Amino acid sequence: MADKSFKLEQVLSYRGEMEKLCKQEFATAKQGLEKANDELLREEEHVNELTQEFCDRQQDLDCIDDMRMYSDFFARKREEIKNQKERVEQLDREMNERREELLEATKDKKVLESLKQKKSDEFRQEMLQKERNFLDEISIQKKV
Repeated sequence: MADKSFKLEQVLSYRGEMEKLCKQEFATAKQGLEKANDELLREEEHVNELTQEFCDRQQDLDCIDDMRMYSDFFARKREEIKNQKERVEQLDREMNERREELLEATKDKKVLESLKQKKSDEFRQEMLQKERNFLDEISIQKKV
């Protein structure tokens, strides 16, 4: 039984390619977010370690310039951490956008796949009905 070709096969393959592309973009965005989160955690841990070191050495510091250097350093680190948090938030938004695009691409592909399956089922039923009619015709001709 020859299968009737699906008229929208090219559209289905295009949507499949779009879904693959969206998956790759989503994976890239997710990796970027994870990397930025890891970097943020490292920075925060580093600052915590240095804060502890500063607290331990605070009694030993006898020069105002040393205190000012620590103060400037901590101010710079706070700014870097703030910038990194903003970057993480931006990457999170981007990843969510990519997720939405992926969901939409998957949905579009699924619609066409279900249409293809429906058309295939209809064709199969049509062929079965033709075969039944043909067999009925043969049995009628044998009886006559």
